Amino acid sequence: MSPVASPAFPGPIWKSSQPAEKRVDSFLFQASVFLLAAVIAVPLAARLGLGSVLGYLLAGLVIGPGLGLIVATDDIQHFAEFGVVMMLFIIGLELEPRALWDMRHRLIGLGGLQIVLTTSAILAGGMALGLAWPTALAVGLALALSSTAIVLQTLNEKNLMQTNGGRSAFSVLLTQDIAVIPILVILPLLSIPAFVSPGTFLQENSDHGDHGTDAHHAAMSLVEGLPGWGAALVTLAVIAAIILAGVYGARPLFRYIHAAHLPEMFTAVALLIVIGIAFLMMLVGLSPALGTFLAGVVLANSEFRHELESDIEPFKGLLLGLFFITVGAGIDVESLLREPMTILGLALAVILVKGIVLYGLGRAFGLRKRGLWLFTLGLAQAGEFGFVLISFGRQQSVFSADLGGRLLLIIAMTMLITPLLFLLFDYLNKGFSKLTESAEEDAIDEEGPVLIAGIGRFGQIVNRLVRSAGHRTVVLDHDIKTIQLIRRFGVKGFFGDPTRPELLHAAGIDSARVLVAALDDPKATTKLVAYARRIRPDLHIVARARDRTHVYALYQAGANDIVREMFDSSLRAGRYVLENVGMSEFEAAIAEETFYHHDRRTIRELAQLWDPSIPPAENAAYVARSKELERELETELYTALTERGKQDAA
Repeated sequence: MSPVASPAFPGPIWKSSQPAEKRVDSFLFQASVFLLAAVIAVPLAARLGLGSVLGYLLAGLVIGPGLGLIVATDDIQHFAEFGVVMMLFIIGLELEPRALWDMRHRLIGLGGLQIVLTTSAILAGGMALGLAWPTALAVGLALALSSTAIVLQTLNEKNLMQTNGGRSAFSVLLTQDIAVIPILVILPLLSIPAFVSPGTFLQENSDHGDHGTDAHHAAMSLVEGLPGWGAALVTLAVIAAIILAGVYGARPLFRYIHAAHLPEMFTAVALLIVIGIAFLMMLVGLSPALGTFLAGVVLANSEFRHELESDIEPFKGLLLGLFFITVGAGIDVESLLREPMTILGLALAVILVKGIVLYGLGRAFGLRKRGLWLFTLGLAQAGEFGFVLISFGRQQSVFSADLGGRLLLIIAMTMLITPLLFLLFDYLNKGFSKLTESAEEDAIDEEGPVLIAGIGRFGQIVNRLVRSAGHRTVVLDHDIKTIQLIRRFGVKGFFGDPTRPELLHAAGIDSARVLVAALDDPKATTKLVAYARRIRPDLHIVARARDRTHVYALYQAGANDIVREMFDSSLRAGRYVLENVGMSEFEAAIAEETFYHHDRRTIRELAQLWDPSIPPAENAAYVARSKELERELETELYTALTERGKQDAA
């Protein structure tokens, strides 16, 4: 067997001279070992409180260096790294372009400073250890990037993504993923012969001399051999094509697939989008993960985004797990045992240097206490893109074979230590951990004509009224404490995430007459309404809205009746004010009723002008019509009160 470097993923992809049947058997054997190790190790690690990521890594260590069941992990790693690609696609689906624009300060400031300061610190450390400055700079660029896969997976598992520290960590990770592109451009410049030690890197070139493979990769590239301006134009054209296809082609395609009434076709299209865009990005030499992230952002405003997310999620979870196992199985234990203190010491040094930089930046950007420690400990490791950069650097003679091997081992060790850092965070924040611990979802054993999703202060009133009138309800909520509380008062409720399709079907959404969407999270409410409307066009949906903008989103999602949570109480408070500034109770009631009907009409009309990609204050048509409607309200109130005065005079 001879190793051949892959342009897309780190490490060699091993060619085999074995017959095809044996290679298939070998692949199936490896896949079986990977899955069996995951099934045994991950639940055990979760029960011990170690988290799934550490379970996957330990499983890889056992089946690779431990038992020797897996000799070369790169065959499966080629597929497993698509887990990272799919994860960034799902992240993009959750980020509307406006939200990405709102994050620009953290992306450029926090994320950019992290890369620059960490690279500078490692550059100084590398030169102190005797590396030439170009090599030390390349090392700093590779080690400055953190593990998107491990951090986001752990943040999601621990329900920390929406915390201040979690959002800050996500901003830095997103900046790092974008920075991979310019770093790939910079690395070849650092292999200038004047910077190369004689006899060190020149020998490295002979290790990558598979000319047949190079020719194959050149044939699969759209930019190979083009001048710089030509490669740039081709790259921009591909990116523009992805954006235009997402904006103008996605909806007709999904409607065409929806008309076929074949759910598996949605899954096929979702996979085609991810794999196809990843392949296009590879053809122009860009990061597949960044390309799919861009596609996700473009599709974030699509009414089919939740369907895409639910179709991709199972594949993402499985492939991410395989990715972590391959990292564990690929650790060179022999090299580690030859110089354990050196490798471990350097890995801890990387974590310490990055931690100091992250801690300082976190404090400078307003993070404190729990958020600061989450931000610092969560991002202190090197990441999977470091594998890509080190392997690419070895191909470009930036690193010697020995230095590159050590760097790969250091990156793997920092990733292996990362779950322990999250355990340290849990230990430092026991109270916070108790708030975020999860419980097992209930098995739903009853159905009713009214399904209430969310049993907080809003949903409780609805539930009490409907049940008191003699109608059965099925109550769902994702807060276990709320469910336990209402059970003490004799109200039956079921714990689980109401936005999960399988839970809704178990609760009887297929036969229910009314759905009450009363979740605290506006995005979750909109997601629930959109899904319910898609599968049940005849279902009557009553939805709770946070504010006027949320009303418009729910209107577009398909809700029948939308209730702003503070509207009715505010309206009644306004009536009390009118009664105490000179109006009679009857006049105040007329003013209240007139305002109520005018507001309902206004909401329906302005919903047609609302554009989720434009802030209402910057939407000229929306602002102009709002002013006109406000003047019409004054006229209607004056007319209603004047007519009442004439009736009293008569």
